[in-house]
Amino acid sequence: MKNIKDLKANSFRKYATFIIACMLSIILIYTNVANAEYAFMHLNDNVIYNGNKSSNKVCLMINVYWGTEYIESILEVLAEYGVKTTFFVGGMWVEKEPEMFKKIYESGHEIGNHGYFHLSHDKMSYEQNLEEISATHAIVKTKIDYDMKLFAPPSGAFNKATIESASELGYLTIMWTRDTIDWRDKNSNLVFKRSTEKTKGGDFILMHPTNHTLKALPLILEYYKLNNLIATTVSECLIGDNA
Repeated sequence: MKNIKDLKANSFRKYATFIIACMLSIILIYTNVANAEYAFMHLNDNVIYNGNKSSNKVCLMINVYWGTEYIESILEVLAEYGVKTTFFVGGMWVEKEPEMFKKIYESGHEIGNHGYFHLSHDKMSYEQNLEEISATHAIVKTKIDYDMKLFAPPSGAFNKATIESASELGYLTIMWTRDTIDWRDKNSNLVFKRSTEKTKGGDFILMHPTNHTLKALPLILEYYKLNNLIATTVSECLIGDNA
């Protein structure tokens, strides 16, 4: 009898230990998840991925460090459709191509900051982020006397220091809702598909000045017209009144 009682007692202790261990694991997992969610939320303060979703406005945001040879034709297509959009420019590119840069601005398009050297901002300190963003702000201010308010981190890479430095300089950090990946997939059909499929009001669609993007652009703008979507600037998308 004593052996049976001992066995039962040992079994109970093992079972109780197992239950306690499970409960502690659950608490630990919950705490880690909660901390991770908090860290993610904190990291993404002031980072904007879309405009007003209740509007019918979208933005074809164009990041520029290269592709100068296609920009004039892109501007002509945008003008033909009466579209103003947002060009996020690299400071190094502005230095190299001041006349084309001025032509973008004089065509009535919004100008955003895309850093100076196209570096990985998520690997940079607060001071380094500050320098990259402010250097681009300065060169743009010198060329066209324009104060940019929107910053798009190169490659979408950012950290807490990026957000804080951009905010310190009076910038909103802008990401994208949809990516055409036109720099990698040199296919105008894919650019069209990624710019139109399931696109809805408030979407920011990322693209670059490439030949296949240029070819797809008239078809994209025609699609938006047929589907009551208004292509406009990031700032107009943020305001988001239906047009």
